[in-house]
Amino acid sequence: MLSTLLPDGVACAEAFDDLAPAPLFPEEELLVAAARQGRRSEFGTARLCARRALTSLGLPAGPLLRGRRREPLWPSGAVGSITHCAGYRAAAVARDRDMLALGIDAEPNGPLPADVLPVVAFGAEREWLSRYAAAHPGVHWDRLLFSAKESVYKVWYPLMGSWLGFEDVTVAMAPPGPAGGRFRARIARSTAGSALPAELSGRWAARDGLLVSAVAVPAGSGAREAA
Repeated sequence: MLSTLLPDGVACAEAFDDLAPAPLFPEEELLVAAARQGRRSEFGTARLCARRALTSLGLPAGPLLRGRRREPLWPSGAVGSITHCAGYRAAAVARDRDMLALGIDAEPNGPLPADVLPVVAFGAEREWLSRYAAAHPGVHWDRLLFSAKESVYKVWYPLMGSWLGFEDVTVAMAPPGPAGGRFRARIARSTAGSALPAELSGRWAARDGLLVSAVAVPAGSGAREAA
């Protein structure tokens, strides 16, 4: 599913359960030493997906540690993103000569909790949420909006190193097609001094009870819009 949302040059790996053995490096074991077994399993499977994606690009697949906001630290020469939710784990990786940044997110295709929506959706987003919910009830658009903003954050943070709130990103969804759809995300905070465009484009898919979103920013995009 994920590979259909990302451009050539991005390697993807995904899993729908934790049945395959997913051994961890000792350094990774320390990251989940106090976690419950379910969390350890999903962490291991997600790391296994990341290593498979790295290996397919000919990149080293050593320990993947975490930064100060729990983001994965990729080996030199690579950029990537990891996601996991109930019933799904995935990773997307590219060489940094091809992609400036990647962001992926998976969510169950179910409604957001009522108390979460007011901190996720604003202004015009509320309008298209209502419109699409009536026209396309098979997709929980509030959860998809959440997912799209999570993907944008995963692009933003490794490059900018600062917090990006839901209110700092405005998402506009295009009408969905048979295989999913596209969205555009405008970042309200300054991207000056970075190669990150202020407007990003992404894609999404809904399948098998899941919502998956992805944003890919090509290397050298500069102030241009991401393709």
